[in-house]
Amino acid sequence: MFDEILKSVQDHFANNPELAAAIPADQQEAVHNEIATHMANGLAGQQTESGGLGGLMGQLENALTSGSPVVSAIEGGLLGSLASKFGLGSAATGAIAASLPGLLQKFIPKSGS
Repeated sequence: MFDEILKSVQDHFANNPELAAAIPADQQEAVHNEIATHMANGLAGQQTESGGLGGLMGQLENALTSGSPVVSAIEGGLLGSLASKFGLGSAATGAIAASLPGLLQKFIPKSGS
């Protein structure tokens, strides 16, 4: 799953040049890996806490917005990590935080499909 998440993060940055521009070019790969790692760990942690994959998917489908418990859990550790490891400012980390719900949405099976 990590490789799928990493590819999704890379694609998201490639399709959003204003977001990519907030990250120094020499740090982009490391930042992508950091985001993917936090997403994968956060999703795995939520899966365990919410009764397996079905519980996680139900929780995500019902609460996948900025400020939801799932997004907040991932966002909290990620933003601190990006600031401390890479020295990213609040504008860059804020833009990344705003993109998390959309990135996570890609890993939820579509209802009724």
